[in-house]
Amino acid sequence: MYTEVDVFVSNFTLIDPEIYQLWIEGCSSSEAVSTLHKRAAEKQSGATVELIASDVLDHYRTFALLERLLTVPSKLSEQMIFQIDEATKQMLIEKYYDLDDAVIRELLGRKLSSRHRKDLDEVAERSGAPLRCCRRQFDNVRRVFKAVEEMPGNVVANIRNTFLISEPLARKYGAVVFIACMRFETGKRKLQYLTFNDFYHCAQAIMGSWTYSCTGPEYYDTEMDREFLLELRELRLLLDKEKEHKHLVCMRLRPKLLDKSYQELELNFRLYTRALVGLACNLHRGRELRSLFVDLLERCIEPLRLGSWPKTDLAQFLCAYEQCALQMDVLREADLKSVWERYMRVVSQCLLTMYHL
Repeated sequence: MYTEVDVFVSNFTLIDPEIYQLWIEGCSSSEAVSTLHKRAAEKQSGATVELIASDVLDHYRTFALLERLLTVPSKLSEQMIFQIDEATKQMLIEKYYDLDDAVIRELLGRKLSSRHRKDLDEVAERSGAPLRCCRRQFDNVRRVFKAVEEMPGNVVANIRNTFLISEPLARKYGAVVFIACMRFETGKRKLQYLTFNDFYHCAQAIMGSWTYSCTGPEYYDTEMDREFLLELRELRLLLDKEKEHKHLVCMRLRPKLLDKSYQELELNFRLYTRALVGLACNLHRGRELRSLFVDLLERCIEPLRLGSWPKTDLAQFLCAYEQCALQMDVLREADLKSVWERYMRVVSQCLLTMYHL
Protein backbone atom coordinates (compact mmCIF):
# COMPACT_ATOMS: atom_id res chain seq x y z
CA MET A 1 0.00 0.00 0.00
CA TYR A 2 1.07 3.50 -0.75
CA THR A 3 0.42 6.34 1.61
CA GLU A 4 -1.18 9.36 -0.05
CA VAL A 5 0.85 12.51 0.54
CA ASP A 6 -0.29 15.96 -0.49
CA VAL A 7 2.64 17.98 -1.72
CA PHE A 8 2.53 21.74 -2.33
CA VAL A 9 5.44 23.47 -4.04
CA SER A 10 5.61 27.24 -3.95
CA ASN A 11 8.07 29.89 -5.05
CA PHE A 12 6.50 32.58 -2.91
CA THR A 13 8.89 35.52 -2.79
CA LEU A 14 9.66 36.80 0.69
CA ILE A 15 10.47 40.50 0.97
CA ASP A 16 12.07 41.96 4.08
CA PRO A 17 10.77 45.59 4.32
CA GLU A 18 13.81 46.62 6.37
CA ILE A 19 16.30 45.44 3.74
CA TYR A 20 14.12 46.88 0.96
CA GLN A 21 14.14 50.29 2.67
CA LEU A 22 17.95 50.25 2.81
CA TRP A 23 18.06 49.37 -0.90
CA ILE A 24 15.62 52.21 -1.67
CA GLU A 25 17.78 54.65 0.30
CA GLY A 26 20.72 53.80 -1.95
CA CYS A 27 22.77 51.73 0.47
CA SER A 28 25.21 49.26 -1.05
CA SER A 29 24.94 45.64 0.09
CA SER A 30 27.96 46.05 2.39
CA GLU A 31 26.47 49.20 3.92
CA ALA A 32 23.18 47.38 4.46
CA VAL A 33 24.95 44.45 6.15
CA SER A 34 26.81 46.82 8.45
CA THR A 35 23.61 48.69 9.39
CA LEU A 36 21.62 45.51 10.01
CA HIS A 37 24.45 43.94 12.04
CA LYS A 38 24.50 46.98 14.33
CA ARG A 39 20.74 46.78 14.77
CA ALA A 40 20.97 43.04 15.50
CA ALA A 41 23.64 43.67 18.13
CA GLU A 42 21.44 46.29 19.81
CA LYS A 43 18.54 43.83 19.87
CA GLN A 44 20.86 40.99 20.94
CA SER A 45 19.28 38.75 18.30
CA GLY A 46 22.41 36.66 17.88
CA ALA A 47 22.41 36.91 14.08
CA THR A 48 25.93 36.56 12.68
CA VAL A 49 27.45 38.83 10.03
CA GLU A 50 27.62 35.88 7.62
CA LEU A 51 23.92 35.10 8.03
CA ILE A 52 22.93 38.75 7.59
CA ALA A 53 25.20 39.11 4.54
CA SER A 54 23.67 36.04 2.92
CA ASP A 55 20.16 37.37 3.49
CA VAL A 56 21.02 40.85 2.20
CA LEU A 57 22.73 39.57 -0.96
CA ASP A 58 19.78 37.30 -1.70
CA HIS A 59 17.35 40.20 -1.28
CA TYR A 60 19.46 42.61 -3.33
CA ARG A 61 19.54 40.10 -6.23
CA THR A 62 15.76 39.88 -6.03
CA PHE A 63 15.37 43.67 -5.94
CA ALA A 64 17.59 44.03 -9.01
CA LEU A 65 15.27 41.65 -10.89
CA LEU A 66 12.15 43.37 -9.59
CA GLU A 67 13.36 46.83 -10.57
CA ARG A 68 12.65 46.38 -14.27
CA LEU A 69 9.04 45.58 -13.29
CA LEU A 70 8.78 48.51 -10.90
CA THR A 71 9.58 50.95 -13.70
CA VAL A 72 6.24 49.86 -15.22
CA PRO A 73 4.17 48.99 -12.11
CA SER A 74 1.31 47.36 -14.05
CA LYS A 75 3.75 44.64 -15.10
CA LEU A 76 4.28 43.66 -11.47
CA SER A 77 0.67 42.47 -11.29
CA GLU A 78 0.76 40.75 -14.67
CA GLN A 79 4.03 38.81 -14.28
CA MET A 80 4.13 35.23 -13.01
CA ILE A 81 7.81 34.91 -12.04
CA PHE A 82 7.51 36.35 -8.53
CA GLN A 83 4.63 35.19 -6.35
CA ILE A 84 3.98 38.27 -4.21
CA ASP A 85 0.80 39.15 -2.30
CA GLU A 86 -1.04 42.38 -3.19
CA ALA A 87 -0.11 44.24 0.01
CA THR A 88 3.59 43.57 -0.60
CA LYS A 89 3.29 44.62 -4.25
CA GLN A 90 1.77 47.93 -3.17
CA MET A 91 4.53 48.43 -0.60
CA LEU A 92 7.20 47.75 -3.23
CA ILE A 93 5.70 50.26 -5.67
CA GLU A 94 5.00 52.96 -3.09
CA LYS A 95 8.47 52.85 -1.58
CA TYR A 96 10.18 52.66 -4.97
CA TYR A 97 8.42 55.85 -6.09
CA ASP A 98 8.74 57.59 -2.74
CA LEU A 99 10.13 61.13 -2.87
CA ASP A 100 12.62 62.68 -0.49
CA ASP A 101 11.66 66.34 -0.09
CA ALA A 102 15.29 67.50 0.13
CA VAL A 103 16.20 65.67 -3.09
CA ILE A 104 13.15 66.84 -5.02
CA ARG A 105 13.75 70.43 -3.93
CA GLU A 106 17.15 70.23 -5.60
CA LEU A 107 15.66 68.68 -8.74
CA LEU A 108 13.01 71.38 -9.18
CA GLY A 109 13.85 73.64 -12.07
CA ARG A 110 16.39 71.24 -13.57
CA LYS A 111 15.86 69.80 -17.04
CA LEU A 112 14.88 66.15 -16.90
CA SER A 113 17.37 65.01 -19.54
CA SER A 114 19.90 62.18 -19.56
CA ARG A 115 22.68 64.78 -19.66
CA HIS A 116 21.53 66.25 -16.36
CA ARG A 117 21.32 62.76 -14.87
CA LYS A 118 25.11 62.66 -15.04
CA ASP A 119 25.33 65.81 -12.92
CA LEU A 120 23.52 64.61 -9.80
CA ASP A 121 26.59 64.72 -7.55
CA GLU A 122 25.68 68.26 -6.54
CA VAL A 123 22.11 67.18 -5.75
CA ALA A 124 23.46 64.37 -3.55
CA GLU A 125 25.83 66.74 -1.76
CA ARG A 126 23.24 69.45 -1.15
CA SER A 127 20.45 67.08 -0.10
CA GLY A 128 22.61 64.71 1.94
CA ALA A 129 21.13 61.68 0.13
CA PRO A 130 23.25 58.92 -1.48
CA LEU A 131 23.84 59.32 -5.21
CA ARG A 132 21.98 56.08 -5.97
CA CYS A 133 18.93 57.44 -4.16
CA CYS A 134 19.09 60.70 -6.14
CA ARG A 135 19.35 58.81 -9.43
CA ARG A 136 16.35 56.64 -8.60
CA GLN A 137 14.21 59.70 -7.84
CA PHE A 138 15.47 61.60 -10.90
CA ASP A 139 14.63 58.62 -13.13
CA ASN A 140 11.21 58.24 -11.52
CA VAL A 141 10.35 61.90 -11.91
CA ARG A 142 11.47 61.87 -15.55
CA ARG A 143 9.50 58.67 -16.21
CA VAL A 144 6.32 60.07 -14.64
CA PHE A 145 6.72 63.39 -16.44
CA LYS A 146 7.12 61.74 -19.86
CA ALA A 147 4.19 59.42 -19.24
CA VAL A 148 1.60 62.03 -18.24
CA GLU A 149 2.65 65.38 -19.72
CA GLU A 150 0.52 64.81 -22.86
CA MET A 151 -2.42 63.12 -21.11
CA PRO A 152 -5.62 65.17 -20.90
CA GLY A 153 -7.57 65.32 -17.67
CA ASN A 154 -6.48 65.40 -14.06
CA VAL A 155 -2.72 64.88 -13.72
CA VAL A 156 -2.95 63.30 -10.25
CA ALA A 157 -5.53 60.76 -11.44
CA ASN A 158 -3.40 60.02 -14.50
CA ILE A 159 -0.34 59.40 -12.31
CA ARG A 160 -2.27 57.18 -9.92
CA ASN A 161 -3.75 55.09 -12.73
CA THR A 162 -0.47 54.74 -14.58
CA PHE A 163 1.91 54.13 -11.67
CA LEU A 164 -0.45 52.63 -9.06
CA ILE A 165 0.75 54.87 -6.22
CA SER A 166 -1.22 56.46 -3.38
CA GLU A 167 -2.99 59.79 -3.84
CA PRO A 168 -0.71 61.77 -1.47
CA LEU A 169 2.37 60.59 -3.39
CA ALA A 170 0.66 61.18 -6.74
CA ARG A 171 -0.10 64.75 -5.65
CA LYS A 172 3.60 65.31 -5.00
CA TYR A 173 4.46 64.04 -8.46
CA GLY A 174 1.63 66.14 -9.89
CA ALA A 175 3.16 69.29 -8.39
CA VAL A 176 6.60 68.40 -9.78
CA VAL A 177 5.15 67.72 -13.24
CA PHE A 178 3.18 70.98 -13.17
CA ILE A 179 6.19 73.07 -12.15
CA ALA A 180 8.23 71.41 -14.91
CA CYS A 181 5.51 71.97 -17.53
CA MET A 182 5.17 75.65 -16.60
CA ARG A 183 8.96 76.05 -16.33
CA PHE A 184 8.60 78.12 -13.17
CA GLU A 185 11.83 79.66 -11.94
CA THR A 186 12.65 77.89 -8.67
CA GLY A 187 16.44 77.78 -8.66
CA LYS A 188 17.34 81.41 -7.96
CA ARG A 189 19.56 81.85 -4.93
CA LYS A 190 17.04 84.07 -3.17
CA LEU A 191 14.43 81.29 -3.46
CA GLN A 192 16.64 78.67 -1.82
CA TYR A 193 14.98 79.22 1.57
CA LEU A 194 11.77 77.73 0.16
CA THR A 195 11.28 73.99 0.70
CA PHE A 196 9.68 71.51 -1.66
CA ASN A 197 6.64 71.58 0.63
CA ASP A 198 6.34 75.35 0.02
CA PHE A 199 6.39 74.88 -3.75
CA TYR A 200 4.01 71.94 -3.42
CA HIS A 201 1.34 74.04 -1.71
CA CYS A 202 1.80 76.90 -4.18
CA ALA A 203 1.53 74.51 -7.14
CA GLN A 204 -1.62 72.93 -5.71
CA ALA A 205 -3.22 76.36 -5.38
CA ILE A 206 -2.32 77.38 -8.95
CA MET A 207 -3.48 74.08 -10.44
CA GLY A 208 -6.77 74.36 -8.60
CA SER A 209 -7.65 77.90 -9.71
CA TRP A 210 -5.62 79.09 -12.71
CA THR A 211 -5.68 76.06 -15.03
CA TYR A 212 -8.32 74.35 -17.17
CA SER A 213 -8.84 71.70 -14.48
CA CYS A 214 -12.49 72.55 -13.85
CA THR A 215 -13.63 72.80 -17.47
CA GLY A 216 -13.83 69.13 -18.46
CA PRO A 217 -11.85 65.91 -18.99
CA GLU A 218 -10.60 67.01 -22.42
CA TYR A 219 -8.57 69.79 -20.83
CA TYR A 220 -5.26 69.68 -18.98
CA ASP A 221 -4.70 70.88 -15.42
CA THR A 222 -1.05 71.30 -16.40
CA GLU A 223 -2.10 74.04 -18.83
CA MET A 224 -2.87 77.58 -17.71
CA ASP A 225 -6.26 79.12 -18.50
CA ARG A 226 -5.06 81.66 -21.08
CA GLU A 227 -8.37 83.52 -21.19
CA PHE A 228 -8.22 84.05 -17.43
CA LEU A 229 -4.63 85.34 -17.63
CA LEU A 230 -5.68 87.84 -20.31
CA GLU A 231 -8.63 88.99 -18.19
CA LEU A 232 -6.26 89.75 -15.32
CA ARG A 233 -4.99 92.76 -17.29
CA GLU A 234 -8.32 94.49 -16.63
CA LEU A 235 -7.67 94.51 -12.88
CA ARG A 236 -5.57 97.66 -13.37
CA LEU A 237 -8.90 99.45 -12.91
CA LEU A 238 -8.34 98.98 -9.17
CA LEU A 239 -5.34 101.30 -9.28
CA ASP A 240 -7.63 104.17 -10.32
CA LYS A 241 -9.66 103.57 -7.13
CA GLU A 242 -6.67 103.26 -4.82
CA LYS A 243 -7.88 105.81 -2.26
CA GLU A 244 -11.30 104.21 -1.96
CA HIS A 245 -9.76 100.75 -1.66
CA LYS A 246 -7.29 101.93 0.98
CA HIS A 247 -10.04 103.59 3.01
CA LEU A 248 -12.15 100.41 3.07
CA VAL A 249 -9.20 98.21 4.00
CA CYS A 250 -7.98 100.50 6.75
CA MET A 251 -11.47 100.85 8.23
CA ARG A 252 -11.81 97.09 8.41
CA LEU A 253 -8.34 96.38 9.81
CA ARG A 254 -7.83 99.22 12.28
CA PRO A 255 -9.30 97.30 15.25
CA LYS A 256 -7.62 94.02 14.22
CA LEU A 257 -3.98 94.71 13.40
CA LEU A 258 -1.09 95.43 15.71
CA ASP A 259 -0.33 99.16 15.80
CA LYS A 260 2.96 98.67 13.99
CA SER A 261 1.35 96.65 11.20
CA TYR A 262 -1.45 99.19 10.82
CA GLN A 263 1.03 102.05 10.53
CA GLU A 264 2.94 100.08 7.90
CA LEU A 265 -0.30 99.52 6.02
CA GLU A 266 -1.24 103.21 6.02
CA LEU A 267 2.23 104.28 4.98
CA ASN A 268 2.86 101.65 2.29
CA PHE A 269 -0.59 100.75 0.92
CA ARG A 270 0.29 102.16 -2.49
CA LEU A 271 3.44 99.99 -2.63
CA TYR A 272 1.50 96.85 -1.71
CA THR A 273 -1.47 97.43 -4.03
CA ARG A 274 0.71 98.31 -7.00
CA ALA A 275 2.73 95.15 -6.43
CA LEU A 276 -0.33 92.90 -6.19
CA VAL A 277 -2.29 94.44 -9.07
CA GLY A 278 0.81 94.98 -11.20
CA LEU A 279 1.70 91.30 -10.87
CA ALA A 280 -1.77 90.30 -12.09
CA CYS A 281 -1.60 92.57 -15.13
CA ASN A 282 1.57 90.92 -16.46
CA LEU A 283 0.89 87.21 -15.92
CA HIS A 284 -0.37 86.76 -19.49
CA ARG A 285 3.24 87.11 -20.61
CA GLY A 286 5.18 83.85 -20.52
CA ARG A 287 8.31 85.33 -18.98
CA GLU A 288 6.41 86.99 -16.13
CA LEU A 289 4.45 83.82 -15.46
CA ARG A 290 7.65 81.76 -15.24
CA SER A 291 9.11 84.28 -12.77
CA LEU A 292 5.98 84.26 -10.58
CA PHE A 293 7.75 83.09 -7.41
CA VAL A 294 10.64 85.50 -7.87
CA ASP A 295 8.21 88.40 -8.40
CA LEU A 296 6.11 87.45 -5.38
CA LEU A 297 9.27 87.48 -3.28
CA GLU A 298 10.79 90.70 -4.61
CA ARG A 299 7.65 92.79 -5.05
CA CYS A 300 5.51 91.62 -2.13
CA ILE A 301 7.32 89.56 0.49
CA GLU A 302 10.54 91.56 0.82
CA PRO A 303 8.68 94.89 1.47
CA LEU A 304 6.46 93.10 4.00
CA ARG A 305 9.51 91.65 5.74
CA LEU A 306 10.97 95.14 6.07
CA GLY A 307 7.84 96.07 7.97
CA SER A 308 8.19 92.93 10.14
CA TRP A 309 4.58 91.94 9.58
CA PRO A 310 3.47 88.97 11.72
CA LYS A 311 1.99 86.24 9.55
CA THR A 312 -1.38 86.55 11.28
CA ASP A 313 -1.56 90.25 10.37
CA LEU A 314 -0.56 89.46 6.79
CA ALA A 315 -3.37 86.91 6.53
CA GLN A 316 -5.89 89.46 7.79
CA PHE A 317 -4.59 92.10 5.37
CA LEU A 318 -4.86 89.80 2.34
CA CYS A 319 -8.39 88.77 3.30
CA ALA A 320 -9.49 92.38 3.81
CA TYR A 321 -7.71 93.52 0.65
CA GLU A 322 -9.63 90.97 -1.41
CA GLN A 323 -13.03 91.44 0.25
CA CYS A 324 -12.96 95.24 0.23
CA ALA A 325 -12.21 95.28 -3.51
CA LEU A 326 -15.27 93.10 -4.07
CA GLN A 327 -17.41 95.76 -2.34
CA MET A 328 -16.35 98.40 -4.85
CA ASP A 329 -18.47 99.16 -7.90
CA VAL A 330 -15.47 99.11 -10.24
CA LEU A 331 -15.15 95.30 -10.21
CA ARG A 332 -18.88 94.67 -10.42
CA GLU A 333 -19.37 97.06 -13.34
CA ALA A 334 -16.47 95.51 -15.25
CA ASP A 335 -17.70 91.97 -14.44
CA LEU A 336 -14.35 91.15 -12.84
CA LYS A 337 -15.40 89.89 -9.41
CA SER A 338 -14.85 86.21 -10.19
CA VAL A 339 -11.53 87.00 -11.89
CA TRP A 340 -10.39 88.92 -8.80
CA GLU A 341 -11.43 86.09 -6.49
CA ARG A 342 -9.56 83.48 -8.58
CA TYR A 343 -6.47 85.65 -8.62
CA MET A 344 -6.41 86.53 -4.93
CA ARG A 345 -7.19 82.97 -3.83
CA VAL A 346 -3.89 81.80 -5.28
CA VAL A 347 -1.77 84.86 -4.51
CA SER A 348 -2.87 84.86 -0.87
CA GLN A 349 -2.03 81.15 -0.52
CA CYS A 350 1.37 81.62 -2.16
CA LEU A 351 2.28 84.69 -0.11
CA LEU A 352 1.33 83.07 3.19
CA THR A 353 3.27 79.93 2.22
CA MET A 354 6.38 81.81 1.10
CA TYR A 355 6.36 84.36 3.95
CA HIS A 356 9.10 83.13 6.28
CA LEU A 357 10.43 85.70 8.74
